[in-house]
Amino acid sequence: MSDELPGNWGRWGGGDELGTLNLITDEVRARAAQEVRTGRSVSLAVPIQPAPMFSGPFAPQAAEVSPVQQIMQYTGNPARATAEVMVVTNHHTLSTHVDALSHQMVGDQVYPGRPLDEAVSMGGVRHGSTTAFAAGIVTRGVLLDLAVDGPVPVDHPITSEDLEAAEKRQGVRVESGDALVARFDWVATRYRGNPMPGMTLDAVRWMHDRGVSVYAGDLADAHPPLRPGTPSPMHGVALPRLGMPLVDGVDADDLATVCAELGRYSFLLIIAPPRIHGLTGVPVNPVALF
Repeated sequence: MSDELPGNWGRWGGGDELGTLNLITDEVRARAAQEVRTGRSVSLAVPIQPAPMFSGPFAPQAAEVSPVQQIMQYTGNPARATAEVMVVTNHHTLSTHVDALSHQMVGDQVYPGRPLDEAVSMGGVRHGSTTAFAAGIVTRGVLLDLAVDGPVPVDHPITSEDLEAAEKRQGVRVESGDALVARFDWVATRYRGNPMPGMTLDAVRWMHDRGVSVYAGDLADAHPPLRPGTPSPMHGVALPRLGMPLVDGVDADDLATVCAELGRYSFLLIIAPPRIHGLTGVPVNPVALF
């Protein structure tokens, strides 16, 4: 691995599949639980309206098609009921989903240095899959609202200075084991196409130094890249090198409203994806509790 890029390969052993989730200790979860004082809850997920499957199982790859297609079916007698079969595109841009560590690679290796052909096959993922999320992710979440004055401009790369300025403005500090929720005010359901702003490698180094366990944002990497020819900071460095799960496509608008109303930017964050093993990612509904 390059000396210029931060990484956690070998930090928790060659067989590790948790990555930065290792930073969420029992003590971190206990501290996170203390954030619940009123019981108020907020979802960070973009709503999905399933579409009838008329055009085949590969249609959800298109950005204008729902990430969930369904076929209604009749269960028959004696147990009459309604049911459906769903085809889900896990990494669809209009779906709030969590990326497993095998989703991106460094060369022909996935975190923490496992050969790709050993980790992933046509039969599924054997290393670095959604299996790591089986117990759910429960930790303290911290919202850093980067868009208090409107959507982050296209030509503004987010650096450590922006993150620390948001901390100071909001009176909060990201600690080891925390999940970082970043709001650009660029929810995919409202803004489509390029260009889009994003995090820089400097911001990823900051997350590494602070011990961020999970990143959740309405944006992550810039499109087009801020520095063509270099790894994408979040999907090319944070995910495969740090082993940091990424929750893509969140909608943090309601969260920002509640945080401003309560004057609190930290909360208990619960991410409990379906317990489906062997995937590179899965839709999820992150919930913040205050």
